[in-house]
Amino acid sequence: MLGLARTGKLAPDELEEAMATALEERELGGVTVLFGERGGRYPQGNSLAVRGSEEAIVIDPSLGLLPRRGRLPPADRVVNSHCHEDHIAGNHLYPDVPWHLHEADLPGILSLDAMGAIYGFDGSIDEAWRKALVEQFHFTPRPDALPYRDGDVFDLGDRRIEVVHTPGHTRGHCALHVLPDDVLYLGDIDLSSFGPYYGDAWSDLEDFERSLAKVRKLRARWYVTFHHIGVLDGRDAFLERLDRYAAVIASREERLLAFLAEPRSLDEITAHRFVYRPQDQVPFADPVERRSMGQHLDRLRRDGRVREVEPGRFQAGLQTA
Repeated sequence: MLGLARTGKLAPDELEEAMATALEERELGGVTVLFGERGGRYPQGNSLAVRGSEEAIVIDPSLGLLPRRGRLPPADRVVNSHCHEDHIAGNHLYPDVPWHLHEADLPGILSLDAMGAIYGFDGSIDEAWRKALVEQFHFTPRPDALPYRDGDVFDLGDRRIEVVHTPGHTRGHCALHVLPDDVLYLGDIDLSSFGPYYGDAWSDLEDFERSLAKVRKLRARWYVTFHHIGVLDGRDAFLERLDRYAAVIASREERLLAFLAEPRSLDEITAHRFVYRPQDQVPFADPVERRSMGQHLDRLRRDGRVREVEPGRFQAGLQTA
């Protein structure tokens, strides 16, 4: 399809319709998983449409909804699992219905300045990122967005969506359990080989670990992630993926300890790359590495496994009396 478009054989509206037709969808009872391109790989994502007897809700409208504009799933409300660029990229397609976010993330949707604070970038990185938020991810401020909280329930009639607050990725990140279909939407607990992401100003490593322990106790028939994995059938498949995903945190920490066999500064830790690969061309890699591994460093210092051997330089080893 894209090859035809490049040779001018499809008009833009015909291309969009062709792309929409090609995008995968999967029905899980009254829930439709609307996959983005490449299985929802970033910056794409997998949205959910939930149909009840009284209302319909779309969860995390992604870039994958843009080519579906001619046949958007109906929605009486939009519910975002958290306030990150790729999860709100399709919100603007639903301008006339309420938008809901967890109360801790709600400030991010109020203005571009507030959205930028979630990431905490500085200087030229912040400037470029704000431009991308508007031009690539269609950021649209919504001063009248509505808050929800842990334990809240969206009642759709014969279906309901239960909120499970799972902070760490952001302050307000939530999992959403659709019943009676028994679909647990995990948002950006995406179970990917990349591992948990806790590199923004509103992220927290230890909150993320507690959230992973929390979702491990939740039972569902289907588990759905916004990126990569998509749909997992059954608890065994979920637990296998979850354990591998969580193990990335321990791997980063052990690699950091090995790197600190010699005294290192946080600048050197940042440059070494523990989250991204050295060859990855990611413009915001440095602030993400600094925040992510700075949290590991702080924990290792509290636990006495790393000590500051001179101002600003750290080495693995037990604290001495």
